[in-house]
Amino acid sequence: MQNSEQHPDPITLVISEIVEPDRIQEYEAWTKGINQSAQQFEGFLGVEIICPRDHDYPEYVVIVKFDNYIHYKSWLNSPTYQKWMERSQDFISRRSLQQLPTGLELWFSLPRDRGYNPPQPAYYKQVILGVVTVYPLILLANALIGPFLQGLPPLLGLLISVIFVSALLTYPVMPWLTKLLSFWLYPSSRRKRS
Repeated sequence: MQNSEQHPDPITLVISEIVEPDRIQEYEAWTKGINQSAQQFEGFLGVEIICPRDHDYPEYVVIVKFDNYIHYKSWLNSPTYQKWMERSQDFISRRSLQQLPTGLELWFSLPRDRGYNPPQPAYYKQVILGVVTVYPLILLANALIGPFLQGLPPLLGLLISVIFVSALLTYPVMPWLTKLLSFWLYPSSRRKRS
C-alpha cells in the first residue's frame, strides 16, 4: 500500500453539472446522498455546492476537497462513487470535472502534450516568475488606482490593490507569461516534443 505522505498536497475537484430543469429536486436529494457517502472516505476535507442563479440554465458547481491525491483517487475509483454516478445519469444533462492543483500552480499554464503530465516548475522558478510579475503589477496598481485610494483607510486601500493585482495576475498576465517562458519553466516538456 502506498504511503499518503508521498502525495501530501490537498487536492480539489471542481464539478460543473447542468441539471434537467424539471429534475432539480431529485438532483439536490442526490447531492446530499453522494456528499454523505464521500464523508465516509479517508481524507475527505469537505464539499461546497454553488447553486445556479439562472433557473433557466441550472448549472451547479460542486467543489470537493481531499487531503491528498491517493485518497481522492480512492474515492473516484470506489464502487460507491460509481453507483452514485450511475444514478445521476437521468437528471444531469452535462457534467465536466476538473482537478485543480493547489498553491501557485493554479497560475501556471501547463504544456498540453497528450499523454504527458509535466511536473510543476521548480520552486525557485516559481519565485522568480512571481517576483517579475507581481512587482510590475504593484507599480501599475499604484500608478492607476493609487490616486483613487487616497483618503481610504490603509487596509481597505491595500485590499483593493491586492484585488486589482490578483485579477490581472490570474488572467491574463500569468497564463500569457508561463506560455511565453514555457521553454524555461518546463524544459523536460520541450525535450519530450523534440
